[in-house]
Amino acid sequence: MAVRAPAPATLSAAEARRIWIRAQRLDEAAPFGAGAEAVRAAVEHLGYVQIDTINVIERSHHHILWARIPAYRREDLHRALSVEKSVFEYWTHALAYIPTRDFRFFMADMARHRENPVKWFGAVTPAELRQIVARVRREGALSIRDIDDDELVEKDHPWASRKPSKRALQMAFFAGLLTVSERAGMVKSYELVDRHFGWARKPRPASEAQVVEYLLDRALGAQGIVSLESVCHLDAKRKKAVAAAVEARVARRKLLPVAVEGAGRQMHWMARGTEVPEAAEGVVHLLSPFDPLVIQRRRLRLFFGYDHLFEAYLPKEKRVLGYFALPVLKGDRIVAAIDLKADRAAGKLLMQKWTWVGDGGEADRPAIEEALGRFERFQLGDGPGSD
Repeated sequence: MAVRAPAPATLSAAEARRIWIRAQRLDEAAPFGAGAEAVRAAVEHLGYVQIDTINVIERSHHHILWARIPAYRREDLHRALSVEKSVFEYWTHALAYIPTRDFRFFMADMARHRENPVKWFGAVTPAELRQIVARVRREGALSIRDIDDDELVEKDHPWASRKPSKRALQMAFFAGLLTVSERAGMVKSYELVDRHFGWARKPRPASEAQVVEYLLDRALGAQGIVSLESVCHLDAKRKKAVAAAVEARVARRKLLPVAVEGAGRQMHWMARGTEVPEAAEGVVHLLSPFDPLVIQRRRLRLFFGYDHLFEAYLPKEKRVLGYFALPVLKGDRIVAAIDLKADRAAGKLLMQKWTWVGDGGEADRPAIEEALGRFERFQLGDGPGSD
């Protein structure tokens, strides 16, 4: 006898976004505590924290953590990466900090990079790869600045380095032969994986089926309510397998189908027993454009009715919100987008542009200005300042 699929629950966009905000831990001020332990807890809960190079204000990885750890200091992330080794760097949909406990779920991707390097690394020969790994084994952790015997070459890509060793280091990183052991700003030191982590026994690679279950669990934990697109963000090749895993959990009554207002035929799912929380009216967050609440633009538009424009690469005359506008979350609404720039020499934040969005308005200004004061202290104080 066929098992009858449960009827979808129906949620308004407001209810769906409150579930998402709760899952992102943005409905309270300090959900993870402080210090390197808070960094570990936050990265484990979110699944990953995206890294980006833009530093017109504090870089995105520090900003994302500060939004959930008000007492955050850059040293906390350094300690988590380099001392306690509770997080590591690798690729999710972008370069990110990932919980070290999840390393095994990325080992198959590392093996694929070893066997079939992407075109970007095509100029790196197997001999060059072996040489750079042997050099790290012999000399200890290396950054590209430590290598001064390269013969510089012409770039074949605007973002490429003229140092062949940099591409070899990067290929060894993606292949899982080296890992980032330390960061000074955006300058990375690479170390042998086993030597960095000091494992008595290296983790066993997860099977592809286990990776799919991991991705689904990660999304449910950090998003609360998921779609195939939100689970497989920029990972379309796994959609079919994730859809099968979702269907199996629905059949076992572990997941509930959800029809979200405005989503049309796009189905969502949430764990059975998920409750819709009340809006956290007093909490204000200035979010990075790379924050996990913001980075999936279609999902943001569906749940919040807000289109965020990332305009850093647009000519000035074509910008609407500004070069690096930050969405402002107040309770369960995005009420403004504020373009800021850190004047580090003068020790202050410069207000480039303030744009009200949605139903945001002057009644929201006092709470936002208080948040801006905290943000300025985070940006320019003696703790987390810019790197």
